[in-house]
Amino acid sequence: MTFEDAALPPRGGPARIGVAVKYSPLRVEVNPLTGAVSSDDRLAGASPADEAALEHALRLADRWRWDVVVATTGNRRCEPMLRAALACGATRAVRVDLAPDAAAPIVAAALSEALAGCVLVLCGDHSLDGGTGSVPAFLAAQRGAAQALGLVRLAALGMGRLQAERRLDGGRRERLRVSTPAVVSVEPGGLRLRRATLPAVLRARTLPVELLPPPVPYNQDPAVGTRRPYRPRPKTLPAPACALGARGRVLMLTGALTQRRTPAVVRTTDPDRAADVLLGFLRERGYLA
Repeated sequence: MTFEDAALPPRGGPARIGVAVKYSPLRVEVNPLTGAVSSDDRLAGASPADEAALEHALRLADRWRWDVVVATTGNRRCEPMLRAALACGATRAVRVDLAPDAAAPIVAAALSEALAGCVLVLCGDHSLDGGTGSVPAFLAAQRGAAQALGLVRLAALGMGRLQAERRLDGGRRERLRVSTPAVVSVEPGGLRLRRATLPAVLRARTLPVELLPPPVPYNQDPAVGTRRPYRPRPKTLPAPACALGARGRVLMLTGALTQRRTPAVVRTTDPDRAADVLLGFLRERGYLA
């Protein structure tokens, strides 16, 4: 198939491109006295990475003459974000009624059901609230599809085939060729979502947003998938001698006067040797018994 053939529709009707977006606060306020975090629904919606994924999907759909399905998880507050996607050119919007603090595997299972039948799924590389970027990988595992994560450029090579570019360390780039079925995540990379016209915005207000129940294995136990704050493992420190005085005890507890070893880089091709060095490093610092 040549590059020019990408403009032809596939046999049997148009295929579908799925876009997974997440409703999250775009700006928060922190109370300087209590530390409480508050957000405004008027300043919430899809992140720049999710908007870039939607714009990539719309461009591919224009070239391949495919449909675009946008899906999210959450409550009714997500629907204005979905209607904005419909106004920009998406043909269908789906919302899965799922708790906002659901874990990434649960979100991926819900999105996999909502985007069933989509041969290509695009996501943002990470959300603004959690920022783990693990949902695209879980989604690819749920669908048994190829994955290409953290892309900065995406272009069509032919019907259902993509050329992607990913940023590497040291200013290098990696070029990939992706064939459907696949799940890809993109960075914002200066790509902005197109502006919807006023007639499209008014029409999107009346378009239906499909509602799906949460996945069956997860809607029975509300405790499954709840998030907890990260707590680092405590480290036991010896009590300083009382004769040192207040200043001496503080210096000993902070380790300001402790003799430190120079950091070293382990260069070895033997995985067993590298594991022994890392375990020795942790054991010297009291993290291992």
